[in-house]
Amino acid sequence: MKDRDFIRTIIDQDLKTNKNQGRVHTRFPPEPNGYLHIGHAKSICLNFGLAAEYQGLCNLRFDDTNPIKEEMEYVESIKEDIRWLGFDWEDRLFFASDYFEKLYEYAVQLVQKGKAYVCDLSADEIRAYRGTLKEPGKNSPYWNRSVEENADLLERMRNGEFPDGSRTLRAKIDMASPNLNMRDPVMYRILRATHHRTGDKWCIYPTYDWAHGQSDSIEGITHSICTLEFEDHRPLYNWFLEQLEVHHPQQIEFARLNLSYTVMSKRKLLQLVEEGHVSSWNDARMPTISGLRRRGYTPESIRNFCDRIGLAKRESTVDIALLEHCLREDLNKNAPRVMAVLRPLKVIIDNYPEGHVEMLDAENNPEDPSMGSRKIPFSRELYIEQDDFREDPPRKFFRLAPGREVRLKHAYYIKCEEVTKDPQTGEIIQLRCTYDLETKGGWSKDGRMVRGTLHWVSLPHSIPAEVRLYDHLFSRENTADEEEGGDWRTALNPKSLEILHSCQVEPSLADARPGDWYQFLRKGYFCLDSGDSTLEKPVFNRTATLRDTWAKIEKAQKKKSS
Repeated sequence: MKDRDFIRTIIDQDLKTNKNQGRVHTRFPPEPNGYLHIGHAKSICLNFGLAAEYQGLCNLRFDDTNPIKEEMEYVESIKEDIRWLGFDWEDRLFFASDYFEKLYEYAVQLVQKGKAYVCDLSADEIRAYRGTLKEPGKNSPYWNRSVEENADLLERMRNGEFPDGSRTLRAKIDMASPNLNMRDPVMYRILRATHHRTGDKWCIYPTYDWAHGQSDSIEGITHSICTLEFEDHRPLYNWFLEQLEVHHPQQIEFARLNLSYTVMSKRKLLQLVEEGHVSSWNDARMPTISGLRRRGYTPESIRNFCDRIGLAKRESTVDIALLEHCLREDLNKNAPRVMAVLRPLKVIIDNYPEGHVEMLDAENNPEDPSMGSRKIPFSRELYIEQDDFREDPPRKFFRLAPGREVRLKHAYYIKCEEVTKDPQTGEIIQLRCTYDLETKGGWSKDGRMVRGTLHWVSLPHSIPAEVRLYDHLFSRENTADEEEGGDWRTALNPKSLEILHSCQVEPSLADARPGDWYQFLRKGYFCLDSGDSTLEKPVFNRTATLRDTWAKIEKAQKKKSS
């Protein structure tokens, strides 16, 4: 059983008192004005997870009240993301636009009850009349319009008799309220824009605050769970439902997810795309769910991350190292091990027979013997990493050097005998080595030991590939804290992407499919890119390095606490 966080404690108490007849019905209500990010994943896991835990239901509802910013592209991407994370709304797919007629009827009811009025103030004038946190607002000059006049004007607004922005429908609450959200908020605005579902049927559109709570009520939601920025909106949420005397869900707020080295604002993510700082919403550096999927994150790792960070009522920033740790935990168990050389250096083994090829055994994953083994070709000409050779090795460099012997993983010991350089640049372009036939499998029969083990690929059998090495999109840890303190884009990391065009990978990767995960020995976790890979030139994205920062943090914390 999960720990009893404050949301589960509330639900437990509701069930104990038979509130809502023992039902638990949640919803995930995204606005289709952008792609979902990792913060939304926390809400998805929470809402769908609670419904499953309490044998309840969870709806997917698109709060599509702003036709200017909403597109079907976003609707489809959100549905794909939720399914990929492992959740299913079954037959409960809804849109706020499904309720436009009902919402209008509710608005007419509030007008008839003297709880709403048509206002002719402009948007700037409404802001000026609202007052400040220290000063109360003042009533609109149109606050005292009669019920009959308001009803007539609202109908004419709907019929398209007035210009865009010339009138609004506002709730009549309290312009002196200490909560600015209660100072006669706008319910409807005149806006001639084609809606992605209703077309041009409507020229007035409900605001989010007006549509949201009533949509929850219509759907029979019991627990309306949202992020902490909506806490000040809760009195308005409740006021509308109380005035209408309809089913009243309970709004509960939790702290949104802030993640180090990134931003979690859809507006800022859109800017990154539109200004060309990234290639698209699903760029593998983006914190969007589609970007993480393309990067190679697994749905299991994201669900585990969301579970581990828990729920709180206070804002905080989670170290991105924890997200990466959850990914490594999953891939370490499930990703096959393969060999890939990212910066190739040619090696010729002089005493190995020309034209001869051996097929050597290689385990697929030592963490899971059931994954079996594969055959890899070994030949006279190989590639190793450039960084695995030093002509003048420093102290504690245990890899290949002139006259030094190293182990080739799954293969033989080899010794460097000769170095060939480019006569123009002096760059090392080739090594000539010898091998020891008695060390097949990478172990010496006479018991001698070598300290360096290198990965490699057979030159005539390897597959050319492009590899993309990703780093954090932002170079400063607390980028999210700089939202309004200047141009947050100055924190963009110019080294967030390095593309290697001349990589060579072992031939088993010819069978890789987009999204397949691998551990490239000694180099990290990679997946085949789902967008740019071709049969002729596969593209692999580095999902994560092998270095687990979070594991070291946890180890240090445990040591300190003990």
